Amino acid sequence: MNEENQKQDDEISLIDLFAVLWRRRIMIITITMIAAVGAVVYSVISLKLPPEKSFLPNRYTPMSLMLIDNKSGGISSMLGNMGGLASLAGVNISANATSSELAIYLAGTNSMLDSVVDEFDLINLYKIEKYPRAESRKILRKKLQASYDSKSGVLSISFTDIDPVFAREVVNYCTDYLGRRFDELGLDKNKIEKENLEINIANTFQEIEQLENEARKLEQTASSSFGRLPTITMDMNRISLELQAKRQVYTQLKVQYELLKVTMASEKPVFQILEMAEVPDQKSGPTRGMLCIIVTFAAGFFAVFLAFVLNAIANIKNDPEAMAKLRGNNEK
Repeated sequence: MNEENQKQDDEISLIDLFAVLWRRRIMIITITMIAAVGAVVYSVISLKLPPEKSFLPNRYTPMSLMLIDNKSGGISSMLGNMGGLASLAGVNISANATSSELAIYLAGTNSMLDSVVDEFDLINLYKIEKYPRAESRKILRKKLQASYDSKSGVLSISFTDIDPVFAREVVNYCTDYLGRRFDELGLDKNKIEKENLEINIANTFQEIEQLENEARKLEQTASSSFGRLPTITMDMNRISLELQAKRQVYTQLKVQYELLKVTMASEKPVFQILEMAEVPDQKSGPTRGMLCIIVTFAAGFFAVFLAFVLNAIANIKNDPEAMAKLRGNNEK
């Protein structure tokens, strides 16, 4: 008997709930439809307005990709020397600190943020009047993102803005900045050695050319100055010895350079740009369709909740005992 009564009570409760919704169906439908139409109109208007005036403008997020070779040699001490701000940038300095951690840290440093702010005059662009340096950094940190994929070893830099061309320029500037910083820090030893060899080869070749020019001048002088032949002969011998030495140095430098090129071809550089950012032709947000769906469902749930609230108020008004209690409480 108790189970049957329980089932009947459940059926009565469900019927009562449905009855409440049915009595308030016009209100529920009206509220839901108004919200849905309002969300659609809101989205359409925001789409038609110019981006700088729209209250919901399209946003674009170009991205550049860099390959990071996680070599840990010397990076831990380097991060430590940069100061305690590393923890604020989300980098945990450890004995096995990697190049990717360094790249993420550099992307959030004040020096890089200030460089971007000054390069693109963001203080005037965003019309920042109070605390210009701090506020410009705060805005830039919200728009600029750096992330690292440990599986592929790829670091990505992205920037979100309503102007796709401007966003592309910011991303590519940040990419070049990181490349320059890695070069300045001297993490890629092979690259530094290659640059030094190129400079030494060019200087040695220039010295060889100068000695050869001096030798030609002495030969011309010797043909017309018989009285100075001993002196000229000595100078010729000196230049010949210097030329021989410089040519040997040049040959050794070229051999080292070619061997280094072979080594570098078989090794992965610490920092390598895979793809510069392009002007995106597709927005990254907002999703107006999803916004309309969310608003419609939220309005529907609110209307249902409101229907039950109004029904509860009506039941209280129709219940003499409940009204008596309320009047008694009010009298007290």
